[in-house]
Amino acid sequence: MKVAVLGLGYVGQPLLKRCLEKGFDGIGFDINEHLITDLSKGISRITGFDASIFPKSIEKGQLKLSFDPSVLREAEAIMICLPTPLTKQRTPDLSLVLSGVKAITEHASKGVLVVLESTTYPGTTVEILQPLLEKAFGKVGVDFYLGYSPEREDPGNPQSNFDNVPKIVSGVTETCRRKMFELYSQIVKTVIPVSSCSTAEMVKIWENTFRAVNISAVNEMKIICDRMGIDVWEVIEAAKTKPYGFTPFHPGPGMGGHCIPLDPFYLTWKAKEYEIHTRFIELAGEINFRMHAYVAEKVVQALNEQCKSTKGANVLIIGITYKADIGDLRESPAFPIIERLQRFGACVDYSDPYIPKMSVLRNYPFLKGKKSVPLSPDTITKYDACLILTKHKNLPYGMIAEHAQCIVDTRNAMIDYHPKCKVYKA
Repeated sequence: MKVAVLGLGYVGQPLLKRCLEKGFDGIGFDINEHLITDLSKGISRITGFDASIFPKSIEKGQLKLSFDPSVLREAEAIMICLPTPLTKQRTPDLSLVLSGVKAITEHASKGVLVVLESTTYPGTTVEILQPLLEKAFGKVGVDFYLGYSPEREDPGNPQSNFDNVPKIVSGVTETCRRKMFELYSQIVKTVIPVSSCSTAEMVKIWENTFRAVNISAVNEMKIICDRMGIDVWEVIEAAKTKPYGFTPFHPGPGMGGHCIPLDPFYLTWKAKEYEIHTRFIELAGEINFRMHAYVAEKVVQALNEQCKSTKGANVLIIGITYKADIGDLRESPAFPIIERLQRFGACVDYSDPYIPKMSVLRNYPFLKGKKSVPLSPDTITKYDACLILTKHKNLPYGMIAEHAQCIVDTRNAMIDYHPKCKVYKA
C-alpha cells in the first residue's frame, strides 16, 4: 500500500518515517516549501529526530516529498496530521484540517482510505469530514473509506514510540474499521479498535483533559502550599509513596504544548451543543492561565526583597520551551510571563540551548529575532533575577547557583544545589 502523510510536523514526520521503516511506499505532503526542502536533505527541525531516512528513501524510489497536492492521487491511504488550534475566542479552529480535506477531494482517487489523526472534538470525522468526502467520492465504506486514529506523541520521551504505545483505531463503517485495523497493524505493535469515530475522538480528548485537570490541581496546590510555608515538592515526593490511589503530577509555570492547554476546550465547546456546562474543565483552564500571573508576581516579590524595582530590572529567563530537553515552543508559558514582566518594566532576556534565536511567533511578534544569552558567570551575575521555567538536563545549574543574585525556581531545579543567593520557589 502507498500511504501519504498530510502535514509533516511533530506528528507527521515520525509517522511517515515509521511507514517507510515498515516497507510502505510513502508520500509526504506539506504546504511549507522550506520544510519539504529540508526533509529531502535529511534535515528536521524536531529536536533529536533523525530524518536521514527521507533522502535515502527518495533515492530508492520509496518516497516522494512535495508541496504539490497532486501527489495525493497516487495514495491508497492518506493520514491527516494537521494542527487543530483554538481561535482567539477559544473555539475550535479546524481550518487547517479542512484545507487538507479540500486537497484530498481535489486530488485523491476513489477507493482511498482517509484517516484523521489530528486531535478534535467528538463528531468531527462523521459530521464534518464525511459529508465533504462523500460529495467528492461517493458512499463511505464503498467508494472510499474513513476512520479516526488519534496521535499519541510525547516529544522528547524516548519511551514513547510505535512499539510501546498502543494505537486507537475506529472507522465510520465496519468495513472502514477493518481497513483501519489492517493498516495500523502493520505500523504499530498494538492496535486497539473501538466502536465509533466519536469514541476514539473522546478517548484522545479525555487523555489530555485528565492531564490538564491534574496539572492545574497540583499548580493550585503549589499556590496554597506557598502561602502556608509548605514545600509542595516535598509533599508530592511523600504522597507518591502511597502504592494506590495517587498519581504524581508536578507543578510548573503553566501548561504548554499543542495538546494539553487546547484540547479540553474542544470538549467544552462541543458539550454546549448538549446543554452541558463543563465547569470542572473550564476551572482547570482558569487556574492554568492564572499561573502566568503568579510566577510574574513571584519575580516582582523577589526583586522587592532585594530593594529593587521591577521597572528597569534585568531578568533572565532560563529555559523557554514548554517541556525539558526539546526545542518545542508551542503554547509555552514562557511567553505570557515574559510579556507580563515587560509590562511591569523589566528588561527580559532568555537562555535556552534549544532555541538559539526566536522565529516568528503569532501572538508575540515583539520577540522575533531575540537571541539566547550564553550562560557564563559574567552573564549570570549581571541579572537582577534568574527565572527558571524549563529544567533542561544540560544546563549549568551549579554555576547558576554560584553566581546568580536571585533565583525564582518554578521547576525545583535547585533541589540538589546550594545557591549563595535566596531561592524563591514559584
